[in-house]
Amino acid sequence: MDNNNNSIENQPARKKKPTNLLLIPCLLITTSMLLLYLSQNKIILISTTTTTISESDYNHRLGDHSCLGRYIYIHDLPSRFNKDILQDCESISRPKDKTSMCKYIENSGLGPQMSDGDTTDSKYSRSWYATNQFMLEVIFHEKMKRYECLTRNSLLASAIYVPYYAGLDLRRSMQWSCNVSERDAAGKEMFKWIKKQPQWKGLSGKDHFLVTGRISKDFVRHSEDNSSWGTNLLLLPESQNLSFLTIERSPKRHNEFAIPYPTYFHPTSAVEIRQWQDKIKLTNRTVLFSFVGAQRPSINYKGLVRTKVIQQCKNSSKTCRFLDCDVRANICDDPISLMKLLESSVFCLQPPGDSLTRRSVFDSILAGCIPVFFSQGSAYKQYIWHIPNNNSEYSVYIPFKELRKGEKNKIEEILSRIPNEKVVGMRENVIRLVPKIVYTKSNRHKPDGETLEDAFDIAVKEW
Repeated sequence: MDNNNNSIENQPARKKKPTNLLLIPCLLITTSMLLLYLSQNKIILISTTTTTISESDYNHRLGDHSCLGRYIYIHDLPSRFNKDILQDCESISRPKDKTSMCKYIENSGLGPQMSDGDTTDSKYSRSWYATNQFMLEVIFHEKMKRYECLTRNSLLASAIYVPYYAGLDLRRSMQWSCNVSERDAAGKEMFKWIKKQPQWKGLSGKDHFLVTGRISKDFVRHSEDNSSWGTNLLLLPESQNLSFLTIERSPKRHNEFAIPYPTYFHPTSAVEIRQWQDKIKLTNRTVLFSFVGAQRPSINYKGLVRTKVIQQCKNSSKTCRFLDCDVRANICDDPISLMKLLESSVFCLQPPGDSLTRRSVFDSILAGCIPVFFSQGSAYKQYIWHIPNNNSEYSVYIPFKELRKGEKNKIEEILSRIPNEKVVGMRENVIRLVPKIVYTKSNRHKPDGETLEDAFDIAVKEW
């Protein structure tokens, strides 16, 4: 065997350097400090690239717990469920629309601001807009973005808002697709996305809510016939846990809550609301009652009521003014002309139309005009958060059977019998409702200690 001194076996063993035990704690301390440093910087990096701390979250960290029980988290839905719908605004305009819907998405859904050329009446401030009644979804979303108790931490949230523009999406899909499967697709895709989010898994959506700018009936299509109207959004299994805030609810469904239609007035402060209330208190009302609207086919209850109301108004031509929106559509679409008629009237007739509720109910309240209802479902069973249950203190109810008895001037007879002192008191109660039925601007000035609540504030609080 080769006796090679260079063989591994014959090489002398290397002496191991003694380990300096004092270095171990130093190394551990240094490593810990490095990890802490990296961790801190990672947190900073994440917070600056993926999220921001809301003012309410910041105050919560400082020990301000005024938002406890009021925090709301907004789902960051893919843009196809909201923003993209607005960007493709021509798709939500119908061929028979006199004005493109693109006009109404201006000013965060409030529509075009009334310019000086629209009115010479100083009564109307710069807070008046040509607001479309279907824009509630956009208006609510914009206000929610500035909600005082918004949180980025869903664990703090008492409620989770789903900003899906279901009503505008319906309007768009009805334009280009007669196929019910295609119409229903967006709602199913929206729920597919939400169910993947950790916020859904806790309560399966029972703490979620969605706002629609259309009546709930538009989302409960039972038939699979392509000629049937609407979508099946509210019939989907996931929808049974969500709450829906809508301009008209069905009393048969426990998870629907009615909130006011948007009006033309979007004030920036409580002071501006009080100024408007003071102005309409002094308005000279020369018309006993009026009706603004168009004829509807008399093939069902709603159409029959409206036909009878129009006939009665025409029969009482000296005391009633009828603005026929089939004939004078340009005036009906002009907020100032419309409001001036309502402001000149003591009572405003509110028969059902395409559905039981009407935007005109809230326009008349805004004008200080006492609403006259012909169906319990037009307001009393709808807006329980925003309108008091002492119905006779701010409105008149005339059952439809009263109109069918044959007297051609029945409405005039009933309204003219109400004592003037009673009328004055009712009008004052109507004017008190104004703050509760308007949606103030999203950048509304709200000083510390202000207690005035608008339609949005009440909806969020009550839900």
